[in-house]
Amino acid sequence: MQVLELIIFAGLAAIVLYQLYSVLGRRVGRQPEDQAAAEPAQGSVRAVDRMAEPADDGVALTGLAAVKALDPSFDVGHFLGGAKQAYEMIVRAFADGDRATLKNLLAPQVLASFEAAIDQREAEGRTESVEFFHPPRADLEKADVTGADLGRVTVRFLAEFRSRTKGPEGEAVDDRRTAELWTFERNLKSRDPNWMLVHVDAAEA
Repeated sequence: MQVLELIIFAGLAAIVLYQLYSVLGRRVGRQPEDQAAAEPAQGSVRAVDRMAEPADDGVALTGLAAVKALDPSFDVGHFLGGAKQAYEMIVRAFADGDRATLKNLLAPQVLASFEAAIDQREAEGRTESVEFFHPPRADLEKADVTGADLGRVTVRFLAEFRSRTKGPEGEAVDDRRTAELWTFERNLKSRDPNWMLVHVDAAEA
């Protein structure tokens, strides 16, 4: 009788252990490798930056990967922070007619168009000033390398500011909301870390 009971208990124990194994042996919840695979989706700037790691497989690199291959120190977040500062500086300098500041930040063809507008405003006896309501928003639109080592990065800016214009007929106040694509350029092999504004396009808000 005791032997029969031991056999029954042994059989029950085997069944219980099998059920525990069938449950505990499965992958439940998010595993460490799942977390690593999901990390690139945690924000556009971080995702683009992660995907930009160049692979040493002989394949020609394009986009942000090409920029980082020539300048491994390039950081999207740092670049966009500097681009926002440059945006405000250029808009203010244009309003103030500050040609010296614009000359250090603009490519010759862009500088020529800005100076032509400043000349016309001064010929009409007008002055202008701007006041930003808050820092502009800057988003990476695209990045690439042209030629051998010329980096080009396009940033979409959304900005809101108040423009005050004074002229012979009096003062005018204009609250503006602008959306523009600004393209910056730099020789990625140069020791000069500064990017120049080479093109401005209107964009959809």
